Amino acid sequence: MTTRRLDSAPAALPLIVRAGLGAVPGAGKLPFGAGGGGTIPALELELADVTVDPGKLADYCRVCGFTLRDTLPSTYPHVLAFPLHMKLLTDPTFPFPAVGLVHIANRITQHRPIGAGEALSLTVAATQPERHPKGQAFKLVTEARAGEELVWQGESTNLRRGGGDADGAPKEPDPAEGAELRDEAEWSLPGDLGRRYAAVAGDRNPIHLYGFTAKAFGFPRQIAHGMWTKGRCLAALDSRVPGAYTVDVAFKKPILLPSKVRFATGAPDGATAFTVRSARDDSPHLAGSLTANVPR
Repeated sequence: MTTRRLDSAPAALPLIVRAGLGAVPGAGKLPFGAGGGGTIPALELELADVTVDPGKLADYCRVCGFTLRDTLPSTYPHVLAFPLHMKLLTDPTFPFPAVGLVHIANRITQHRPIGAGEALSLTVAATQPERHPKGQAFKLVTEARAGEELVWQGESTNLRRGGGDADGAPKEPDPAEGAELRDEAEWSLPGDLGRRYAAVAGDRNPIHLYGFTAKAFGFPRQIAHGMWTKGRCLAALDSRVPGAYTVDVAFKKPILLPSKVRFATGAPDGATAFTVRSARDDSPHLAGSLTANVPR
């Protein structure tokens, strides 16, 4: 594994432009273009001394529904690491174009609460692709350290569509499968939610912004970010969230905006299961499970 240490967080606009170029046929053959095929590089990106802007944190909490505290929501290190994710996905050695990848699952392990004033060191790397019924799947693995202490880990599973193995590939897990759930809330999601979340999280994928930009990628209108949905669920579970835990989610059908969805929870085998489903036709959008961990 080669570690590339960055002096500062990558600028967002050049990465967005480069990601967009990756969707152009033949761009992967250019010297600066990702998506040329091959294996995922054994490359780790590292950024030290990452600190939190209190104003940006407050804006994020407001959009996702978190209560502002002196500790970070467990989804916020993902936001801090997102520029590194994009830097890796748009690296010329990366085999898949960033545009078109589908975020299908996410796991977060928080080893202890992280103070909003703590400086973190972030590392990001990618696993090799594995067979999937709809193509190939790989994980972006993120770690956050405070000094030498590992305080947070994240795994974002991404799907590259095409050439799937419906018979031989493993079935996608459902973290809430078999749980008895009851509805707790109905949420009305506005049409500008994707733009609001993009402003606080930096994820300006066009499928989340406007109807016309989403239609260019095959969606009837803009869709909610999966990580907004996960964050909103954790905000709703706030009083039941321990200091150290692992939370797994699988992203199901996209949430078209505007929309109304139902949030439901249950408690099988000591864990907390939860789902987000359409209020109109009960179609599944997210299934998740939260389990307390023994503090490190």
